[in-house]
Amino acid sequence: MIKYKQKYIKRPIYLDSIKPYIDKDIIKVLVGQRRVGKSYMLFQIMDEIKSIHKNPEIIYINKEFHEFESIITHNDLLDYITSHEKTKGTKYIFIDEVQDITHFEKALRNLQAKGGYDIYCTGSNAKLLSGELATFLSGRYIETKIYSLCYSEFLEFHKLQGNKDSLTKFFKYGGLPYLINLELQDHIIYDYLKNIYAAILFKDIVKRHNVRNISFLENLVKYVADNVGSLVSSKKISDFLKSQQIQISPQLVLDYLSYLELAFFIFKVLRTDIRGKKIFEIGEKYYFEDLGLRHSITGYKTTDINKILENAVYQHLKISGYNIKIGKSGDKEIDFICEKSGKKIYVQVAYILQDEKTIKREFGNLLEIKDNYPKYVVSMDELVQGSNYEGIEHMNIQDFILKLR
Repeated sequence: MIKYKQKYIKRPIYLDSIKPYIDKDIIKVLVGQRRVGKSYMLFQIMDEIKSIHKNPEIIYINKEFHEFESIITHNDLLDYITSHEKTKGTKYIFIDEVQDITHFEKALRNLQAKGGYDIYCTGSNAKLLSGELATFLSGRYIETKIYSLCYSEFLEFHKLQGNKDSLTKFFKYGGLPYLINLELQDHIIYDYLKNIYAAILFKDIVKRHNVRNISFLENLVKYVADNVGSLVSSKKISDFLKSQQIQISPQLVLDYLSYLELAFFIFKVLRTDIRGKKIFEIGEKYYFEDLGLRHSITGYKTTDINKILENAVYQHLKISGYNIKIGKSGDKEIDFICEKSGKKIYVQVAYILQDEKTIKREFGNLLEIKDNYPKYVVSMDELVQGSNYEGIEHMNIQDFILKLR
């Protein structure tokens, strides 16, 4: 097996969810945006297997390494694996960026049918993975989404204490794990992040989907970055572009937005009525997987603090495993309706509750919801721990993204 880099910081959020499936006849698929740490999760799983078994046979393939350039099709993959087998016992197969192998799913199905293989793979394209795997391996694979660092991981990786300065760094630079190898200075971090953005744009979107109008795609990304947390529709974007003498159809807008989603670069959040019985067909919100990447496009501006806070809260809820919608009732809106394991919470995000009018608006929307599920208003206000307004808990954002799960 090719030697891999073993130095890493464990991420138990994900490792603990994968452990129960080790040595089980089910393919483990790790998905997520480029550079969120999927490769290092594979290394952690390998070491976990080594702690369980003495001298396990591990075959590791990384499509980003030139050593594996010759593995182009599923037949190449099968040939490589069978030619590198050494024992008759279980073979642990690790394939990084599996979507770069044509018809990879046929090889995985073949190996699983033969038996004796415990398979783990990563990928950076949601459609290729979920579509092909669902078709060929229905019920025989488990998918784990890997995200950029949450705030508690950010503190651990960067050896920081949870305080206002650390929170600002998290908001400003985001949570891509490699940042621990760089000095947290604007010109250094954003040069790195701009390169990652370019790789995502051209490798995972332009090349993957044969995008021809690259200029429009880049402008669309800028538009979404400027409108984080605002209601967006394809028609609204198309109309805006027309005002700039750019003729783009709403359907092309939808297509390009879907490509950004499939690369796990942005997330779309739909609107629902407060009771959750109706999904609205137009008007959704978009949030970024990583705030640092968002800022590499628009620049980090303190005037965007409301957008940044809302994106950070969304990201935390997503990592915590919630299914998230935007709530709407008449002309009132709830930022996030979140469901997990049959339970529900409501979250409203604000910058500072500076006057009675703001307080009544943020808490008032939640007070109109007549169920008994937990409700939170999250803001940058300090010294709010344990405070509440008519039963609705008011939390400082740092406490919220450190403690709520």
